[in-house]
Amino acid sequence: MGMTIAEKIIALAAGADSVKAGEIHTVNIDQLLSNDGTTHLTIDMFNNQLKSPRIADVKRLVWVVDHNVPADSPKTAASQKKMRDFAREHGITFYEGQGVCHQIMMEHHVRPGELIFGADSHTCAYGALGAFGTGIGCTDYLYAMVTGQSWVLVPETLRFRLTGRLRDGVYARDLILTIIGKIGANGANYKAMEFTGEGLKTLSMSDRISICNLCVEAGAKTALMEVDEIALEYLHTHGREPKACFTSDPDAVFAETYEIDLAAIEPIVAKPHFVDNVCPAKEAAGTHIDEAFLGSCNNGRLEDLRVGAALIKGKTVHPLVRFLVVPASQAVYQDALEEGILQTFMEAGAIVMNPNCSVCWGSCQGVIGEGETLISTGTRNFKGRAGHKDSYVYLASAATVTASAIKGEITTADML
Repeated sequence: MGMTIAEKIIALAAGADSVKAGEIHTVNIDQLLSNDGTTHLTIDMFNNQLKSPRIADVKRLVWVVDHNVPADSPKTAASQKKMRDFAREHGITFYEGQGVCHQIMMEHHVRPGELIFGADSHTCAYGALGAFGTGIGCTDYLYAMVTGQSWVLVPETLRFRLTGRLRDGVYARDLILTIIGKIGANGANYKAMEFTGEGLKTLSMSDRISICNLCVEAGAKTALMEVDEIALEYLHTHGREPKACFTSDPDAVFAETYEIDLAAIEPIVAKPHFVDNVCPAKEAAGTHIDEAFLGSCNNGRLEDLRVGAALIKGKTVHPLVRFLVVPASQAVYQDALEEGILQTFMEAGAIVMNPNCSVCWGSCQGVIGEGETLISTGTRNFKGRAGHKDSYVYLASAATVTASAIKGEITTADML
C-alpha cells in the first residue's frame, strides 16, 4: 500500500520502510522551535526537574523572541532574559527583534522532508515547503530537547485538490478561510491536510505559507504541499537544499478528498468568535471597526504589504480607525522600506511597527478595549484574543483589512 506525504516524512524520521495511519512511532526530530510564549517554562523544568539535564543536539534548536517585542512589563522582561541567558549559555540559535518565529523559520531554516516540532500551534506553516511541522506543548518540547526524539501517532490525511486560479481581488487567505468554513473548526482534528493539483502551481510561496499556517484552525496536526519548482526556487534563493521531496503515492489512502475550484472563491471574513464562522465579506459590509491590523505570520509578508499599499496609496486611514501595519520579519521590513511601501502606509496615517506578533497575540501592541471591533489578518478571532473579553475580531485578507481601514467599516477593495 502506498503512503501519503505525511506518512513518508514520518517513516523517514522513524527509520521505517513504511508507516500507516493509526500507528505510533518513535521519531528523530530535525528541528525544534520555541518562542517567548512558553520557553521560560521549559527552562524551569530543565533546570529544576531533571536529574541530569542535557541537550541532545543544540544545533537543532531555534529560539525566537517574538510575542512581546519589546517587553511590555517587568514580568515579560524577566522571562525573556531567562530565555536569552539560557540560549547564550548553551549556544542555541537565537533571534530577538527579527520577526515572527514562523516567518524566520521559513526564511532561514525549514527544509522539505523534515519533521519539525514547535512550541507554537502554527508550526504547520512549514508544510508550504513540504516539511511536517506540528505544534507541541512545553513538556513534550523538553523531552524532545533532551533526547532528540519524540513519538508520533501517524495521522490520516485529508487531500485538497486545487484547480483553476484565484480571481483578481481574491487571495489565499480567502481560500483557507473558505476551506475552514467548509470542513469546520474540528474538520481536520489530528489529520494532515495535503494540498495538490494544478491550482497549487498558481500560488506563490507567500500564498502557500498563508494556507498551511491556518490549517491548525481546522484542528489539523499538520499541513503539507507537494514540493514543486516554486518551492525549490524559494529554497535555493534562501541558500538551502531539501532533505527529501515527497509526493503521495497513487495508491495512498486518504480519509477524504475535496475538489476546490480556485475560481469559485470570493473575499471572505471570519466573524467573531470562531475561525470557521465565515461568510462572504460583502455580507459583513457596513460593520463598524475601531482598529485594523495587517501583519502576523499569516499575512505579514511583502506580498501582503504590497496589496495593502496599492489600495491605500493616495488615500487616508479613516479618522476613527487605528491601522497597525506590522511586517512579519526584519527582512520583510527592509524590503518594504526600500520599495517605499512603509512610507505609503505612514503617509496615509497608518501606524507602522517593528516586526513581531503584535495584536494577533493580543499582547502589548494595539490591544482593543471593551466593545471595540478589530478586523485583522491575524490567525485567530477567539473571544478576548486581541484584548478585552467583550471585544470583537473579524479575520480577512490584506485587501479587505486595508479597504476597511480606509472606509471605517468592513468593506472589500472593489467596494471602495
